[in-house]
Amino acid sequence: MIQIGSAQLWVHDQDEALEFYTKKVGMEIRSDVTVAELGNFRWLTVGAPGQDDVAVTLMAIPGPPVMDEQTAKEVRVLMAKGFAGTIFLVTDDCRAAYEEMRGRGVEFTEAPEERPYGIDCGFRDPSGNSLRLTEPREITSA
Repeated sequence: MIQIGSAQLWVHDQDEALEFYTKKVGMEIRSDVTVAELGNFRWLTVGAPGQDDVAVTLMAIPGPPVMDEQTAKEVRVLMAKGFAGTIFLVTDDCRAAYEEMRGRGVEFTEAPEERPYGIDCGFRDPSGNSLRLTEPREITSA
């Protein structure tokens, strides 16, 4: 059986991303390991409390030889536009989560709105990544 272990978001600054995802979004640190043998590569993951089997990797944009400078530049451009990756978060009360996160300093790009699939809103992290927060509606088939 194959399962999802983690998803990855590119970030400009791992410390800034860690602060955002833990203090403002409410996630917890899953791992924060620096590997000296790999040029001080930092493996940093966060996840939702109570959902221990899935993590979000906050990955610094690497330089050569992993990624050439032109590719890194293209990734940064996509991040600035909000198109380098998206994480979809679910909650049982979108409006309450929106207010709580706004109170912790999250700046939303879209307020909660009724959609055919539930209540949904959007925000971006300090690196420009797009995140959606959704209260899914149970859809019954006809």
